[in-house]
Amino acid sequence: MFLTGEDWDRYSEKYARSFVSQNFGPGDKVVVCASYGMNVGASTMTLAAQKMGMTIIPEGKCTFPVRIMKNYQPTGIVGSVFKLIRLARRMEKEGMNPQESSIKRLVAGGESFAEESRAYVEKLWDVPVYNTYGSTEGTMCGECHEKVGLHVPEDMVHLDVYNPQMEDFIADGECGRMVLTTLLSPGDKTGTLLLNYDTEDTTVVVSRDKCPCGRTHMRILNPEREAETAWVMGAPFNRVDIERGVFQTGNMDYLTGEYEAFLYGDEEEVTLRVSMECHDVKNCPQELVQENF
Repeated sequence: MFLTGEDWDRYSEKYARSFVSQNFGPGDKVVVCASYGMNVGASTMTLAAQKMGMTIIPEGKCTFPVRIMKNYQPTGIVGSVFKLIRLARRMEKEGMNPQESSIKRLVAGGESFAEESRAYVEKLWDVPVYNTYGSTEGTMCGECHEKVGLHVPEDMVHLDVYNPQMEDFIADGECGRMVLTTLLSPGDKTGTLLLNYDTEDTTVVVSRDKCPCGRTHMRILNPEREAETAWVMGAPFNRVDIERGVFQTGNMDYLTGEYEAFLYGDEEEVTLRVSMECHDVKNCPQELVQENF
């Protein structure tokens, strides 16, 4: 992807809108656990923070020393669900309760996740967890504090949803593939112009009505990677569906949340094998976990 200076401004504007809609503002200090470098996300978050009067603590990963939490007193963290879980557990091991830390809100991005795993992170930290979806192509949709779908920046990118065969548009409320077109004001420049660009991500248009937060841009469900979707006996399921089973209520007293799944077989018989990591193998009620899953 090629970016002009104006592209960087537009990208940072999208992230700034998301931060504002999630109640971030001047004085907030946010740890960014996204990689700096070829990933545009971390850099554009930092540019957005400059616009808003926020401070960014650019860690790049969530493996930073726990003393960062004590010394800098951050009010927010941006990272994936699993990074936020691991960080909370490291803090607990070092005698620091995540629920009593300076954190006021968390932003989960970088991958799709199940609502069950979000709820678990909110329980661990005792703060709201907001969702963002971004891509190098420049989508960058953000969930507001109402948590009723991700707002699409419709003045900067046009988003259509096509059926899986890419034959035609589908109605709002139906699942399909996200297709993007770059929108520019007259005279603006861009390094990469997208016209009906297939993201190979799937989503659902939740609503085009005014959001309870007051914003008017369309809202979509958290997109899922089509590459993480498998079809079995004519029915699709995604990695997120497996995660939903892992994070069922009752399981997380015994599980770390880490899992791996294997799908194998042929047209006659298909097997899904899921392995889940537990805190203590000897004291993990495997039948209960299996039943919950």
